[in-house]
Amino acid sequence: MSLDEHRYALTVRWTGNLGPGTASYRGYSRDHDVEIPGLPVLKGSADPTFHGDRNRYNPEQLLLAALSQCHMLSFLHVAVKQGVVVTAYEDRAEGLMRTNRDGSGQFESVTLRPLVTTAVHVSGEVLEELHAEANKVCFIARSVNFPVLHEPAAAVGPRRAGEG
Repeated sequence: MSLDEHRYALTVRWTGNLGPGTASYRGYSRDHDVEIPGLPVLKGSADPTFHGDRNRYNPEQLLLAALSQCHMLSFLHVAVKQGVVVTAYEDRAEGLMRTNRDGSGQFESVTLRPLVTTAVHVSGEVLEELHAEANKVCFIARSVNFPVLHEPAAAVGPRRAGEG
């Protein structure tokens, strides 16, 4: 069995040179653009705690978003494979990051709180199994070195208008 390789490419361009470059710690902006061909430019910066612009996305938010998106897409995949009809999905994810005295830091954990709405009642046990399987196949969760926890909730609701 051969493994497929998938490569991803983008350009990150620092746009924060205010004149003197990085001559001083507070003398430059952390603003940057993330450029992916064919997509809108993503405006990034550092977290405001680290002198960034609160009106731009920061890497910590984007890591949390990537984990949440990946789990959702993986969950939808395993749900359809098991014949579970999902009609809505919403996740209120949170991440815990700690900084160290030396200025470094790391994420300690991420907690995903997906609310999954299904067309008909699905047992909590089945939903737990689907979340566990989704976590196993999520590329991003498999790539991080901290726990990705789940506190799922469930609801039953109709399909949205126009959906078959």
